[in-house]
Amino acid sequence: MVKDQPLALSYCLKEYELDMNSIDPHEAINYMIKNAKAYAQAKAEVTYLEEFRKSKKAMLFSSAIGNTVADRENQAYSHPDYLAVLEGLKAAVEKAEGLRWMLVAAQARIDVWRSQEASNRGLDRITQ
Repeated sequence: MVKDQPLALSYCLKEYELDMNSIDPHEAINYMIKNAKAYAQAKAEVTYLEEFRKSKKAMLFSSAIGNTVADRENQAYSHPDYLAVLEGLKAAVEKAEGLRWMLVAAQARIDVWRSQEASNRGLDRITQ
């Protein structure tokens, strides 16, 4: 794993080693098929945590003790339960983005392969 590389991205790279010298479009397509559900689940987790964060803040706000709205809001935002939700959201975004960019990379590999094949066909026509 490269230093400071996000955990989700390093996991994806292990699953799909990039060989820049040869492109197998079938391998890229299989990667996309294999990881589509994982990406959907990761994206759903991000959405859920974004919405739950609001609910958690409201629950903590209503149970906070304070004379002003700002006091209660500060208590809610600094509560360990709220901070735990933020950490979970951070991890979920990291995983979803890592998967998304690996899917984008797989699509780009297919596009590069398609361009190379078109160039090869053009060269074949010229040499015949």
